[in-house]
Amino acid sequence: MTTALTLLAVQQQPVPEDVGKGGPFGLLLIVVLLIAVLWLGRSMGRHLKKVPRSFDPADQVPDSPAELMGDVPAREPGAELLDTLRRAPLAIEPPRRPQDGDGWGGRPAAS
Repeated sequence: MTTALTLLAVQQQPVPEDVGKGGPFGLLLIVVLLIAVLWLGRSMGRHLKKVPRSFDPADQVPDSPAELMGDVPAREPGAELLDTLRRAPLAIEPPRRPQDGDGWGGRPAAS
């Protein structure tokens, strides 16, 4: 009989207000995120279909009549990049040497 009274007392206790409300909200959140992932996947698929299979030029067309006749030797791969790097200004200065005075670069030393 004490077991029955204990079960009856447990069943009569009030349930907190927030019990059972997290489930529907969590389900809604999961469904919205799933829809967003599917939509982004379809969008990415459409964009990837527009990307060419290879970025190599289809055929090498001569730029000048001399190249067409074969008078100019073909440039080696990477030659254009090397020319660009040779023409680019130096991004880093060489180290400065001490000049007259105690400080570097001709400036007086801080006292």
